[in-house]
Amino acid sequence: MAEAIMLDPDVGFIKEVGKLGGGDLKKCYQCATCSVVCPISPENKPFPRKEMIAASWGLKDKVLASQDIWLCHNCGDCTTRCPRGAKPGDVLGAIRAYAVADYAGFKKLGLMVRDPKKLPLLLAIPAVIFLVAGFLSNLVGLNWLNFAPQGGHALWQADYLNNYLVDIIMIPTFFFAVGVFALGLKRFVAAMHANALAEGKSHRQKIDPAGMIQALIRIVPTIIKHQKFNECTENRERSTAHMLVLFSFVGLFIVTNCFFFAEWVLHIEGPYSQFNPVKWLGNIAGIALVVGSLLMIKNRLAKKTSVSSYWDWYLVWLVFALGLTGMLTQVLRLGGLYGLSAVVYFAHIIAIWCLFAYTPFSKLAHLIYRTTAMAYAEYSGRGFK
Repeated sequence: MAEAIMLDPDVGFIKEVGKLGGGDLKKCYQCATCSVVCPISPENKPFPRKEMIAASWGLKDKVLASQDIWLCHNCGDCTTRCPRGAKPGDVLGAIRAYAVADYAGFKKLGLMVRDPKKLPLLLAIPAVIFLVAGFLSNLVGLNWLNFAPQGGHALWQADYLNNYLVDIIMIPTFFFAVGVFALGLKRFVAAMHANALAEGKSHRQKIDPAGMIQALIRIVPTIIKHQKFNECTENRERSTAHMLVLFSFVGLFIVTNCFFFAEWVLHIEGPYSQFNPVKWLGNIAGIALVVGSLLMIKNRLAKKTSVSSYWDWYLVWLVFALGLTGMLTQVLRLGGLYGLSAVVYFAHIIAIWCLFAYTPFSKLAHLIYRTTAMAYAEYSGRGFK
């Protein structure tokens, strides 16, 4: 006699998936076209058919624990070929948005990042932090805002907002994000492994950390070359924009650490020469960030069959704002427009703080969760088509 299984549907989860871009979920009638046409779905229990029915039944815990929602790159092949217009790719994207906030903890903050009405408040938080800290620091002799040259020298960012003050605020913010990611990944890996064992996706009873690290190393070339994007047929051009943004972040990370070392260890402060090789890298990465984000915006506006929710647009516009304000700050400073440069630089600092503080709750978190899921799939020997 078959074992009876009690289902506990979560109606609130279904409604939230709809709000996040999966509004056509209930159109699915389980024809399996999506799993057949997906070029990157594993042969063993392919997605997204099973995720579509689990989500439509409100089986939140089952869906959120699945590694497959992260193996999907939302290339759009399944959405284009779905005979019912259920948009499986968008549904999985909506589930990922829900999963990010669920695993990260700090549920109220996660909900705020997903809510467009809360954006002014999210921007006001860093603005208040820097304004209050700036004026307080002025009492102990640190510069705050200077809108005109003093003593005949050209101004730069540190004359508007002291670099040490910026670092003192940014460093704890960065480690807050790292801590949130660490806790979220711990919950995610445990749930993903339990789900894989229950569904026969893995035969390994325990996770070997060394084996996971080796698997991660093996999939790094796939990530760097964006191979999964290139295997898609509908949105293959997305790989160019994603690679520009990815490598620009890598470049800017290197530049930031180089200048951080120069300032705190070597005690060398700017402004730095435009002929400095690190400055070259920073300018190239900044331009790549602006171009890559513009291409992302163009691709999203051109793709009428897919849903772009606020969750998607928040990250795209934040990335664009980061690149634009960073480059404009430098251009305005070099042009002698110090007052305007100060305002733009303050906006740039706010954008950086938002990137650090809210990344564990934003779409950018997929960089961590998807990488982990791909490494686990490699580790468990599940493979891809």
